[in-house]
Amino acid sequence: MKFKCDRHDLATHLSLVLRAVPSRPTHPIFASILVKCSSKDQRVTLTAFDLSMGIKTSFPAEVSKGDSTTLPAKLLGDIVQKLPNVSLQFQSDSAHQTVINALSGKYTMQGTSPEDFTELPALKGAPVELPAELFLDGIRNTLFAASTDEHKQALTGIRFSILEDSIEFAATDGHRLSVTKLDIPEDSDVEPFAITIPGRSLRELERIVATANPGTMVSIMREPEEVSFTVGETLLTSRTLNGQYPEYRQLIPRQFEQQLTVDRRSLLGALERLSILANQKSNHLVLLDFTGTGPELNLSSDAQEVGCGNETLGDVQVQGDGMAIGFNVKYLIDSLKVLPSTEIQVRLNTPTSPVVVAPLGGMKATHLIMPVQIRS
Repeated sequence: MKFKCDRHDLATHLSLVLRAVPSRPTHPIFASILVKCSSKDQRVTLTAFDLSMGIKTSFPAEVSKGDSTTLPAKLLGDIVQKLPNVSLQFQSDSAHQTVINALSGKYTMQGTSPEDFTELPALKGAPVELPAELFLDGIRNTLFAASTDEHKQALTGIRFSILEDSIEFAATDGHRLSVTKLDIPEDSDVEPFAITIPGRSLRELERIVATANPGTMVSIMREPEEVSFTVGETLLTSRTLNGQYPEYRQLIPRQFEQQLTVDRRSLLGALERLSILANQKSNHLVLLDFTGTGPELNLSSDAQEVGCGNETLGDVQVQGDGMAIGFNVKYLIDSLKVLPSTEIQVRLNTPTSPVVVAPLGGMKATHLIMPVQIRS
């Protein structure tokens, strides 16, 4: 194998595939990256795969001899990261010893045979194509609500559903739920399906999609236990999560007796300040009170023996008699950070029933949060 490439190109694509290398690999080959170059295509392809998630990407290079080898991922990444932005020359011999020549010097590392490396699964069927911006909105507005408890495996991912005229992203950890529904382009011809995608895979996909050029499409292919996403020259594959996903649509109330409309940034700022005190308590409680006669919202947090805080937001719109209700401040902050609108609506029935936080206009997003019971 012999090729010449730009260090910046290599470092950029290497940073993508390194995300698929586990910090504690169960087998030495999972700590390696497959480097394959083609003299016909004049491209270098990098792949990392731990059998659960894999990332493959390619970039142009001057290839004089096509072949492949596997190289230690962390060592390769550290060396390339520190090298100056000049052309790099790679050459591997039959024993997979690889030499990297740069303007500042030469580095040698020992690779292994690519025969031990498991290629990414080749999925079959017709792909579903969606605009990258659309897909990114769905991930960002739901992934925060997924569980981090590995004992609740199905809840650690996002439920991704293709419906007749829209796509739906949903995530829940048992205390909150986020559902985002986005319209499918009218010319799309897709067959409805639903799968649960691991949160880890979607976090990496979010990074990939966020760097895509405007107008890029995400191509999705699926099989019962695998799903793949192609974004430009980058492919991410992932196992899907098994287990029954909750019937989350049944959890969302259809009618509300009260509603509060408030500026999102003002509410977020007040909650972030009060969280300093709320986080001193195990339930992270913040109290929202809009029982007064005027159009205002009072927020407070009382951390006994530490301190207390109070803030008042004016220029709010209240429908209903008002109430006092408690929340885990983190859940409210997480929702307000990702909702895209200037104003949000808080829809309520009672101080102990599920509450919906939603943007006013724009994206069809629903964040359901269970309140914290206030003990007098």
